[in-house]
Amino acid sequence: MDTGFSLLYVTAPSRDVAMTLAHALVGERLAACANLLGPIQSVYWWDGKVNDEPEVALILKTRTELVPEATERLRALHPYSCPCVVAVAIDGGNPAFLGWLAAETTRL
Repeated sequence: MDTGFSLLYVTAPSRDVAMTLAHALVGERLAACANLLGPIQSVYWWDGKVNDEPEVALILKTRTELVPEATERLRALHPYSCPCVVAVAIDGGNPAFLGWLAAETTRL
């Protein structure tokens, strides 16, 4: 079932960067809330080699219709040239929470 809501999974190089991103997106009502997870260890291909770096994961909860705008805002604020920003549809959940999510991502 499509609820009209999504999670944005984002990685950042530090807690400070993740917190800056979280405050910007929530403050601009592009996300209702953010969760910082970490530290995490990321292993990935970049510049032709395998890299192994500490990062912080950030999960943002938003309306699906705001995903493109939120993604562009994250790209503008993020220090990486190609930041991880992945949207995952929310298929269900607590109706009261989803109602709150809708209310908190209504632009004023």
